Amino acid sequence: MSRVAVVTGGASGIGLGISTRLARAGHKVSVFDIQEAETKKAAEELGATGHVVDVGDRAAVDAAIDAVRAELGPIEIMVTSAGIDADDPLKDITVDRWEEVLRVNLTGTFNCIQSAVPDMIEAGWGRIVTISSSSAQSGAPNRAHYVASKGGVIALTKALAVDLSPHGITVNTIPPSIIDTPMLRQAESEGRIDVDMVAKMTRVGRVGTPDDIAAACEFLCSEDAGFITGQQIGVNGGWYL
Repeated sequence: MSRVAVVTGGASGIGLGISTRLARAGHKVSVFDIQEAETKKAAEELGATGHVVDVGDRAAVDAAIDAVRAELGPIEIMVTSAGIDADDPLKDITVDRWEEVLRVNLTGTFNCIQSAVPDMIEAGWGRIVTISSSSAQSGAPNRAHYVASKGGVIALTKALAVDLSPHGITVNTIPPSIIDTPMLRQAESEGRIDVDMVAKMTRVGRVGTPDDIAAACEFLCSEDAGFITGQQIGVNGGWYL
């Protein structure tokens, strides 16, 4: 069955992988991303709609959600992949930096879900998938702000699963490990990560791909996943530290 799906951060990396999978599955996809050129390109290539949105800006989120309703109809699937990376020693994290990371990664997730969920409640059916991080399960050096924000996403997912299950809505999170995205390659170019070394820390011995995450997300958004909610679905190559 074709559903209306919003994918935040949907124009690159993991989000683009998810947008692509859902579009190919026949869903009517709307791509939300802060990158204007990438959003336009993704929407054109996927036959989707696209909206340039800062997910941390609630007014902008509400306006984009209203636009999707007008373009495609009530929203039935929400995937929150938008986020920013952060890598700073604890002593160097300013209050402004801390608040910015949480504003995008955690509050942005909340904004998008809360804005869209009335459609799902009215329909008595919905699928919400958040993209968190394996770092929130294990901890990570120099990433207190990032880990806290993604840990909040996991906790938010569990809380919403409780609140929304009576309405036929499932809420799950995928905490990826190391995934080959533009964000990862930027960190590599800046000398902040040795990709080959970290890949060896997964049991499968390789870096994941956006499609690895998208495949799991597509299933969680399907009719077949109706008995799965409040779960952390680790798509991580058997990650261990």
